Amino acid sequence: MSGVWVFKNGVYRLVENPQAEASEGGRHGKSSSGSRKKVLVHLPTGEVVSSYGFLEQILTGLGWERYYGGDPDLYQFHKHSSIDLISLPRDFSKFNSIYMYDIVIKNPNVFHVRDI
Repeated sequence: MSGVWVFKNGVYRLVENPQAEASEGGRHGKSSSGSRKKVLVHLPTGEVVSSYGFLEQILTGLGWERYYGGDPDLYQFHKHSSIDLISLPRDFSKFNSIYMYDIVIKNPNVFHVRDI
């Protein structure tokens, strides 16, 4: 079983294909949650994270390391000082707000998600 856990209307549920669900509700530039496209911003520099290379550089500076675990379809990072694991789709074009918010929560005051 794989997918992303989504919290909506007070209920958590597993979404097995978040891109397909977002595109179903995205007929007018909006995702299923009713919001516009989002970007992950690195607050200290004000730069938009536009590649995994840039993101890895920032995360490494924050103490995160690449984790070469089980799933070859995931790009993962972990910290020795915590039990947290950041799991991202290997294809950057599938990097969406769910993954962005996961990074924000695990790195407070370093990243922010903005509408574009």
